[in-house]
Amino acid sequence: MASEKDNNSTDQDELAKEWENALAEQEGESSGTDQSSTGGQSQDDLAEEWAKALANEEEQKISSEKESNKASAGAQDFDFKDISQEKQQKKDSGADKRDLEFIMDIPLNVAAELGRSKLLINDLLQLGQGSVIELDKLAGEPLEILVNGKLVARGEAVVINEKFGVRLTDIISPMERVKQLG
Repeated sequence: MASEKDNNSTDQDELAKEWENALAEQEGESSGTDQSSTGGQSQDDLAEEWAKALANEEEQKISSEKESNKASAGAQDFDFKDISQEKQQKKDSGADKRDLEFIMDIPLNVAAELGRSKLLINDLLQLGQGSVIELDKLAGEPLEILVNGKLVARGEAVVINEKFGVRLTDIISPMERVKQLG
């Protein structure tokens, strides 16, 4: 498209130069004044008129090509599927279950966090057996359950058969989890 425009503009320039030369020859053959036999217009004025007319014609060609391209591009029809029927078919066939089975073997890091604290290196080096580290949570506050470093639930500590565990008391909603990602 751009090469056609460049070719047309060079053709127009050459045509304008030819007309300018022809007018100059004609003027030289006539009385030798700056006025030609075209109604008193000078050679430069006539060349400008021709250049404007050619440029105007080129603009009209380009705009008509753009309009025809827009019309042909907008005329495409699309056929959309009804996804509600497709979802129902997946539910009936158990395809959702197969989709979940695909990710069931992915390992995740699950951590129960009692609290956090910041220490200077000097304080860390002076810790010994029986030292106490103050955490940012109060006694009785729920533990935070983190999966791959993201909060997914809260719970309370329990002891079962001499092992610690966490009883979940609050699961974070999907919307809250999405907000935490941002």
